[in-house]
Amino acid sequence: MTEPAAAGGMMHSDREIQITGIGVMAAVGQGKAQFGEALFSGAHAFGVMKRAGRGLPVVGSAANTQEDSPAFLGAEIGTLTLPAGVSGNSLRTLSLSAQVALATIDEAWREAKLDDVDPRRIGLIIGGSNLQQRELTLAHAAYRNKIHFLRPTYGFAFLDSDICGACSEQFGIQGFTYTLGGASASGQLAIIQASEAVLSGAADVCIAVGALMDLSYWECQGLRTLGAMGSTRYFDTPEAACRPFDRDRDGFIYGEACGALVVERAASARSRQVRPYARILASAIGTDGNRNPDPSLTGESRVIQAALERAQWAGHDVDYINPHGTGSPLGDDIEVQAIRACGIEGARINATKSIVGHSLTASGAVEVAATLLQMRHSRLHPTRNLVDPIANDLAWVRNTAEQADVRNALCLSMGFGGVSSALCVQKC
Repeated sequence: MTEPAAAGGMMHSDREIQITGIGVMAAVGQGKAQFGEALFSGAHAFGVMKRAGRGLPVVGSAANTQEDSPAFLGAEIGTLTLPAGVSGNSLRTLSLSAQVALATIDEAWREAKLDDVDPRRIGLIIGGSNLQQRELTLAHAAYRNKIHFLRPTYGFAFLDSDICGACSEQFGIQGFTYTLGGASASGQLAIIQASEAVLSGAADVCIAVGALMDLSYWECQGLRTLGAMGSTRYFDTPEAACRPFDRDRDGFIYGEACGALVVERAASARSRQVRPYARILASAIGTDGNRNPDPSLTGESRVIQAALERAQWAGHDVDYINPHGTGSPLGDDIEVQAIRACGIEGARINATKSIVGHSLTASGAVEVAATLLQMRHSRLHPTRNLVDPIANDLAWVRNTAEQADVRNALCLSMGFGGVSSALCVQKC
């Protein structure tokens, strides 16, 4: 949001933007209840990934087979419960990313009572791009030697916009729908853009989704070769592999996830007697002018400071930080430096990715959902595997959950291509 907050760090009531519904899914839990329980207990679902198309192909196997060899650590979602009305015919052509989006939106939709909103005034923003890579890899392998028999639905299902279509059809959304890509910042960018859409009057309600990025072995291998994704160092002890901000971190560990948040004006929520989680006070987005994935202290600090100024927060006003915190050797160091540079090192900090993994395009939305659940329950989740922090002077939440009254929270997201974003939320 580009408008500064009113005096005292709060927006005028007629411009107050709230988050009124949450849907969330990860390997550790499907739905807010399971997800929250896993967060506060510090559970995990890390192991060798076994989903078809995610292991390296077996050398010498037939070109059109799906035989592979597990090679990457991560956390994969189990059996899905889809909303009523998803037919068997459509299910066969829906990607995993689309199915998970449907289930996640359904939870947020019901909590925010969106059946009572004019569907022409509901918008949908899907955060993420290149979301269905594993599905495409499997299709290419299956049809390589029979391309003329390729199913017709491939002609539109390969597009990320197909997820918009599936979701708008399921929920009857008739306002705008589009996808928004910003690499690992996509989920938070979707929330920020949803806020702008509601504030401008383009919609009364906007659903922001951080969509599941369904990696294939191509992306896994590329990210590992880049040095971003964890190596095989913890292959025999996957529970120890994901360790943001710890000195023994070895790169990020992927985790399937999706988050959906309902954004609207306070007056709109009151009209349906919906209890809000928090108000969005301010946000900021910046770019480093750098194609490479290297983090930038200057860029991150500039965005954090801009968000704080727009919220009219001093450093001591921030109670809690949900950082990007991937476990990247360089990325975590730069983020710690940015936190110090902005004078917010006194805030409590934990790393949601230590529990759910790095969900890439979904992470910004999933982590805002985690932040809001912690604010509502006045409890902060532990940071798994934070044995030897890279910065002992920061106020880490380490191996056990802690009670905490969080009023002002700062959520951070960074993406390849030099994208940084920051979001200031305040408990209602």
